[in-house]
Amino acid sequence: QVQLVESGGGLVQAGDFLRLSCTASERTFSNYVVGWFRQAPGQEREFVAAVSRFGQSTNYADSVKGRFTISRDNAKKTAYLQMNSLKPEDTAVYYCAGRAWALPIATLTEVAKYDYWGQGTQVTVSS
Repeated sequence: QVQLVESGGGLVQAGDFLRLSCTASERTFSNYVVGWFRQAPGQEREFVAAVSRFGQSTNYADSVKGRFTISRDNAKKTAYLQMNSLKPEDTAVYYCAGRAWALPIATLTEVAKYDYWGQGTQVTVSS
């Protein structure tokens, strides 16, 4: 069972950037599709981005498209979420998730389709 640990969150101002990391305990990290989700207070967890097992395919929520970039380095067992031009509405706890069985990346936008979750990292964007 893979364990995922997020890092890189923090408090920034609108327009700033952050890079989140998701590091896995599993040596065969490339067995897992990786997704990023976020959850603001009082709201449901929502899809942000996903990357296929070898990084060749990605998918983004419309709200972050053009500002966020998901990537992965399987040799380092780490996935990344580069977040540029941050907005106050990006404020949330960000979660990394893993799925062991691949499906078309465009379909992996639901919480229920992921098997493993990290503990989350807080991102706060002030105006």
